Amino acid sequence: MLLKDKVAVVYGASGSVGGAVARAFAREGAIVHLVARRPDPLEAVAQEIMQQGGRARWAQADALDPDAVAAQLEQMIALSGPVGIAFSAIDWGDSQGQNLTEMSFQRFITPVDRGLKSWFNVGGAMARHMAENGGGVILGITANAAREAYTEMGGFGIACAAVEHFLRHLAVENGPRGVRCCWVRSPGSPDAAGVREAWLLHARERGIGFEEMYQEVARDTPLRRIASLAQVADAAVLLASDLAASMTATMANVTGGAQID
Repeated sequence: MLLKDKVAVVYGASGSVGGAVARAFAREGAIVHLVARRPDPLEAVAQEIMQQGGRARWAQADALDPDAVAAQLEQMIALSGPVGIAFSAIDWGDSQGQNLTEMSFQRFITPVDRGLKSWFNVGGAMARHMAENGGGVILGITANAAREAYTEMGGFGIACAAVEHFLRHLAVENGPRGVRCCWVRSPGSPDAAGVREAWLLHARERGIGFEEMYQEVARDTPLRRIASLAQVADAAVLLASDLAASMTATMANVTGGAQID
């Protein structure tokens, strides 16, 4: 087990990506705390993990509220001890489906605002905590749009680029105290509900079906396939583990070669 007995927290664990990562962390032996605003999906994921022999706890907290983040962190420490792994998959409030010239500024800026605000709260709290407790790793997820420009992406790609650079700064500042910061760059897994909805928007714009959209996207990758949620979660496990101990301020590229670094 790559994460045996490590204490991990997954923010946004009620969503598709967060839930997949929480399950993968638990499978690899971590004690996993699931955090989000919606209690019902959180409890369902926690119950699933425990039914499969994993260790999980869940709690409500809003990552946009720094006091809520701090209070929930204290609860985790009291229950399980210092946290060594943090993954954020907070929903930024997607704004895709229109050209920039057609949307309001508020719709455009929402994912940028939510993405940076949640990361400032979560990343800052976890970096301080880990630096005081022997180090750890802070992980996130972004998308191809962090580097490539597409039509009708709204503020999403800009938010991805901003979050990636925030994590680079966080890594440089906290690396001397044993804190690593990395992220998974995903093409958007078609089995994630939010990604499927976004793909359907783009497919309708072009007058094609979802499967045809998938084939077109996959055809542009060397592997001719798009990473699933499980494969994204496996990349997060790798980054969280000691196998990636020398990796910080960088990413695991699971785009299937769609982006070559």
